[in-house]
Amino acid sequence: MTSVYAQRRARLAAQLGEGGIAIIPTAPERGRNRDNSYLYRHDSYFYYLTGFSEPNACLVLKADGSSTLFCQPKDLEREIWDGYRLGPEAAVSTLGMDAAFSVDDIDTRLPRLLENQDKVWWPFATHEGLAARVEGWLQKVRARTRAGALCPAAQGDVCTLLDEMRLIKDAHELAIMRRAGQISARAHIRAMQRAARMLRAGEDCREYHLDAELLHEFRQGGAEGVAYDSIVAAGPNACVLHYRADKAPVRSGDLVLIDAGCELEGYASDITRTFPANGTFTGPQRALYELVLDSQKAAIAATRAGNRFNDPHDATVAVLAQGMLDLGLLDKSTYGNAQDVIAQRAYFQFYMHRTGHWLGMDVHDCGSYVEMSEVDAASTRTDALSGEVITRPSRILRPGMVTTIEPGIYVRPAPGVPEQFHHIGIRIEDDAVVTETGCELITRDVPVEADAIEALMRD
Repeated sequence: MTSVYAQRRARLAAQLGEGGIAIIPTAPERGRNRDNSYLYRHDSYFYYLTGFSEPNACLVLKADGSSTLFCQPKDLEREIWDGYRLGPEAAVSTLGMDAAFSVDDIDTRLPRLLENQDKVWWPFATHEGLAARVEGWLQKVRARTRAGALCPAAQGDVCTLLDEMRLIKDAHELAIMRRAGQISARAHIRAMQRAARMLRAGEDCREYHLDAELLHEFRQGGAEGVAYDSIVAAGPNACVLHYRADKAPVRSGDLVLIDAGCELEGYASDITRTFPANGTFTGPQRALYELVLDSQKAAIAATRAGNRFNDPHDATVAVLAQGMLDLGLLDKSTYGNAQDVIAQRAYFQFYMHRTGHWLGMDVHDCGSYVEMSEVDAASTRTDALSGEVITRPSRILRPGMVTTIEPGIYVRPAPGVPEQFHHIGIRIEDDAVVTETGCELITRDVPVEADAIEALMRD
């Protein structure tokens, strides 16, 4: 049976054009400090096509479908220190390659593969120093022109092809992402309940205690680790979008915002929940929480095949804008209605990010957010975040796309803002698979309704 990776290689090869050849390296190892490296993580494009997670490897794919892998050679001495290496000989049968060689030979063998090809594809912006290496290989081909070798005359960014492939998830990918969502949901539940238990016992609860619960459940569930640095933000820290300190006390009466997800078999999960540390929302906390939840429900309803990527964001903003007026965050005498709030971008004071992003192998996954068709004058719009004029229509959602849905509200003290809402930061995030009839939420094993959260934390 043809592996899912071989199928993907065949799909990419069919897009390279006659005489096309693609070079896709994996990620380099990165040093942390003296004699110590960061835990290795493969390049997502490379892994998507190979399922191979060793460092120091490179895939070469031709338009005729033939594949060549350069990888680490077998070395029993190094394997004592660093672990098992597959090696070129086993790579052919194990990974379904047509040929495999030691990566030590790449500078000799790869130029020969480039000979008499018309166009070379490689990732333009993802690998430091790769441009110089590609040029070096091409120079070796040019040096053989007197011997009859022809050098590729054109180059292309292979990411433009792979981004479109990765944007629509196949059944293999969705199965992994559902499992990742389940593991991450259990981790959030564990952290929520730990906070309530520690406070009930009168213990000194810190953000890092909850972070530890997340990591425990990720690893217990079989995940490689975190998909991104977890955010555990108590009290006013929740108003910092990418909070990282992770040391502050968690106090009774605080809201705690946790934005965390595991990486499982190379795929990310991304969940945010906001909950009362002691298990009970205050009146102002619940009012803002219900507003954010209502805005998420509006976004979920707008997430379906045929709608555009911006539709969930627009639905979120409409609900939040009206709620900001109703709760007194914005002055009704200044902004007559929600349309005024949106037109003047006044909601930006409390909601300054988009409602979603693509999700997959990377937590901010690849793929354009606009249609790459001809410029559509009727779709010209001003981007709500940057203020720039966008002349391409927002991306049409299609079945198999996976996006996050993550509205929020962040209230920093400011003149005219009711004091009861000061220092409250709330975000609610779920992962959604676009379907023909709507979307499948794959992270709802962790409660989202305020009453359900309070009930969970009483357990």
